[in-house]
Amino acid sequence: MSASYSITFSPSAPAAGALAVLLKLSGDHTPAGASFADPGQVLTRAAEISAFSGKSMSSLEVVAPHQSPFDRIAVIGLGKPADLKAYDWLRAGGKAASVIKSATNVVVAIDADGVDVDGAKAADVALGLLLRAYRFDRFKTKKADDDDTDAKTVSVTIVTAAHEAAAAAFEAGRAVADGVNLARELVNLPPNILGPVEFAEKARGLTALGVDVEILTETEMRELGMGALLGVAQGSVRPPRLAIMRWNGGKQGEAPLAFIGKGVVFDTGGISIKPAAGMEDMKGDMGGAAAVTGLLHALAARKAKVNAVGIIGLVENMPDGNAQRPGDIVTSMSGQTIEIINTDAEGRLVLADALWYCKETVKPRLMIDLATLTGAIMVALGNLHAGLFSNDDALAVHLTAAGEESGEKLWRMPLGKDYDKIIDSKFADMKNSGGRYGGSITAAQFLKRFVGDTPWAHLDIAGTAMNSPSNEINQSWGSGYGVRLLDQFVRQNYEG
Repeated sequence: MSASYSITFSPSAPAAGALAVLLKLSGDHTPAGASFADPGQVLTRAAEISAFSGKSMSSLEVVAPHQSPFDRIAVIGLGKPADLKAYDWLRAGGKAASVIKSATNVVVAIDADGVDVDGAKAADVALGLLLRAYRFDRFKTKKADDDDTDAKTVSVTIVTAAHEAAAAAFEAGRAVADGVNLARELVNLPPNILGPVEFAEKARGLTALGVDVEILTETEMRELGMGALLGVAQGSVRPPRLAIMRWNGGKQGEAPLAFIGKGVVFDTGGISIKPAAGMEDMKGDMGGAAAVTGLLHALAARKAKVNAVGIIGLVENMPDGNAQRPGDIVTSMSGQTIEIINTDAEGRLVLADALWYCKETVKPRLMIDLATLTGAIMVALGNLHAGLFSNDDALAVHLTAAGEESGEKLWRMPLGKDYDKIIDSKFADMKNSGGRYGGSITAAQFLKRFVGDTPWAHLDIAGTAMNSPSNEINQSWGSGYGVRLLDQFVRQNYEG
């Protein structure tokens, strides 16, 4: 359960409140806050005693003096002006949420002389508050005793001269926050609750926002020849689905941007079964599909001026007596044949048919797929960057820039013909695994065979979508990675 925030923007602070949060740059000037919160200069003295300098995301809390209209005062450092990045305003909002505790009436003021704190920055502070507030505890019958933020509404006033612009920007920001939290919720849900059919119904729920949603059943996919996707699903009693979500907010007839997500709702590895230790985490193997669903929610809710399509392949990979075997050969929708070397290399099979369907049916301007595809990308990059593979340099540059702006960072990885040879098969057109070495690269090379000449990027988010390090704006196991990144990508490049 998350705290509910009622956020307003004002040119001046209210007369009183339970908590004043002051966002403060570091520097030679006094680290104290606005005089309305600290008439006795208690913060100045406390900062000197504790050596608080305003270092980025550091904090100082004091009980307010009796002259103050507030009960508590907290100062959060923004760091040096020259080092401030767009993502830091989100972080500051998340840090502010962490000090609210039992307060229900909060004032946030930004003391940043020399920095243009426009409406967008103030709105990002509010967005950071909303993102930090999310938590997943719906299955806990007893909440934590120290959980002061549950089941209450917190009134937050953000003081800014650009209050009107901030309020307008925040409406779009709230839509993005809702999209991120939807993606988090999908990743966090247990696999007995969220199967392919249930996930498809979650996608269908976007119709309330004006998204056109089409759900393909197993029968329809078989008629289309999606043997790669269906091969993964055949070991499960839970039938697969392909969900197509269309947001038409741009010019009529203009080719859409396409986002494709891997949606393996649970991955045992199939016959090539995974070790038992940590297998419970494989409920998050649909993080790419969750991000695509969250992105379509965000675009629709903020009425983005773009045409966009989200396609998610939803399956469960189980080791039933009917499951596909190593050595099987399946025929993809493209007509290309695939030798199954390892049934745990299943996500690329799902994406192969989803990408080809998208290319042939949607005919998009570009395709971007997201998938918790390989453990190899975590070996290469850890869990602070997602891997970026692309056949288009301009697309890769735009995605990397959006990653820097949003804080959801990408690192470009290589593609090439020599890697492509590794997945050639003796018995079929290709095999679904090239072995351990360069595993994330050969997986991307596999996907590249299903995109043709369409500008395409593959984001391997195995290290960032789930169980990634908590930070100022995310305390959830499922991070919602990709929603803010791609929303930023769309804003910067396709909405004028």
